[in-house]
Amino acid sequence: MTALAYQQQLLLEALLAWPVSNAIKKVAIEIDDPGARGLKGYISNGHALAHSALQAAYPVVAQLLGDDSFADLARALWHAEPPTCGDIAQWGCGLPEFLANSAQLQDEPYLPDVARAEWALHQCAGALDAQPDLASLGLLTTHDPAQLHLRLAPGCAVVPSTWPIASILGAHRDGVPSLQEAGAQLRRCEAQSAVVWRASLLPQVRLAIGGECDFLQAVLQGQALVDALDASPALDFAQWLPLAVNSGLVLGAIAIDASGEQAQN
Repeated sequence: MTALAYQQQLLLEALLAWPVSNAIKKVAIEIDDPGARGLKGYISNGHALAHSALQAAYPVVAQLLGDDSFADLARALWHAEPPTCGDIAQWGCGLPEFLANSAQLQDEPYLPDVARAEWALHQCAGALDAQPDLASLGLLTTHDPAQLHLRLAPGCAVVPSTWPIASILGAHRDGVPSLQEAGAQLRRCEAQSAVVWRASLLPQVRLAIGGECDFLQAVLQGQALVDALDASPALDFAQWLPLAVNSGLVLGAIAIDASGEQAQN
C-alpha cells in the first residue's frame, strides 16, 4: 500500500471511529499532525451531514428528542452504523433498533415504533410510481376472490405498535389530533397500527382501522383476496374498499386464471 493510500485509509477509519478522541490521537501520531486539524474539520462535516440526513428521514423523532439530543443521536449512529452507499438519503434504516437498544432512552419506549413508521414514510417517498386502473376493480364482481389480487399504492406498508404512533405522527405532522390528545393517548398506552402509502406523490400515514393491518399485510405478501380476507375477519371489506380507493391506497385489481395468466378486465 502506498503512503497516500495508507493515509486515505487511515482518514476513512478515523472519520468513522468512536470515540473521536482516539481517532484524533492516532492520526496525530501516524501522519505527524499534532493538532489533527484537518481531521477535526472532516469529522465535524461528517457529523453535520449525519444530522441533516437523519433529520430529513425522522423529523418527528427529531422534534420529540430536541435538537441537541437528536444531534448526539445522529453522531452516535454515524459511528455505530456508517453509510455503506453513496446515497446518504438511504442511510439511517437502523435507527429504530438503535433507539430500542439505547439505555438512555428506555424511558421513551414508543420512539422505536415512531421511527419505524417514519422510515416507512421516507422509503415511500422514493418508491417507484404506479398508475391507478380503477376500471380493473370491476373484476371484483366477475371473478372468484381466490383468483383476485389487489394492487396497492407505491410504498404501502403497515407498522404495528403497542403505542399510539399514528396519533403521535399526525399531531406533529398535521396537527391532528392535537399534541395534548396524542399525549393523553400515550399516557393511556393506546395501541395503534399505522398505514403508510403514497398518493399524488405525497407520503401519507393514518391510523389503521379494525382488521386492516392483517389484511394489508396479507396483500403485501402476495396473498389472494380470499386469503387476505380470511386473515382479517374484523375488516368490513365493503366499507373499507371505497375509502381505500378514494384515498389512493388501492390502485386496482388483477385476476390470475387457473393457468397462472393474468385475466383481462
